[in-house]
Amino acid sequence: MLVRLNKFLSMQGVASRREADRMIQEGRVQVNGRMVEDLGVKIEAEGDRVAVDGRLIRSGRSLIYLALNKPPGYLVTRDDPEGRPTVMALLPKLRKAVFPVGRLDFDSEGLLLLTNDGELAFRLTHPRFEIKKVYAVEVEGEISAEEAERLEKGVRIDGRRTAPARVRVLGRGPRGSLIQIEIHEGRKREVRRMMDLIGHRVRSLKRIEFAGLELLSLPLGQWRHLRHDEVQALRRRAGLE
Repeated sequence: MLVRLNKFLSMQGVASRREADRMIQEGRVQVNGRMVEDLGVKIEAEGDRVAVDGRLIRSGRSLIYLALNKPPGYLVTRDDPEGRPTVMALLPKLRKAVFPVGRLDFDSEGLLLLTNDGELAFRLTHPRFEIKKVYAVEVEGEISAEEAERLEKGVRIDGRRTAPARVRVLGRGPRGSLIQIEIHEGRKREVRRMMDLIGHRVRSLKRIEFAGLELLSLPLGQWRHLRHDEVQALRRRAGLE
């Protein structure tokens, strides 16, 4: 079966598709002993010999799916060149490397999915699949009904309007408001920037749901393996079942 090289690497848990493309561009990937330069190259998944940094990548996967309640003060990445703490420091040593799915700001907390299932990760982060994300947000000042409606209809960020959102005001007062917001995009710092545009600075931001998976009672800084039914539900939402 022919498959794109970056997809093959993501399916084997080596890296996300984007990271795999970077590895190819850096000359770190070889197919049948030859360095690959074409990002669009396809390989025979069961026949071609693929190596990364000289290490042979064997077909066949042992898939891992983790949920983490990320605390503030951690980067959502595998490595940071500046030496800042990353979410990987919160995980145990695993037989297979996992990578974070999507974004969650350094100062934000809440539900983060990590896996070595590259195809699922790709679909859960691609805008085409409109994956639901729900946040509990505490902001300064009292959010009005008109401001909540602006968020629901969309505001312009970098010249492009955000997709319609669902907003519930859970509490409001002169000193601050608590809202729950559901979005289906993954633009950088999207929720914080939306709040800035209506004049309310974010005090705290917590993701409480991602793709139907809920944070529930998972303690801050702790992780757990997903149950089989949770994995199947994620795959259905991503169009893989």
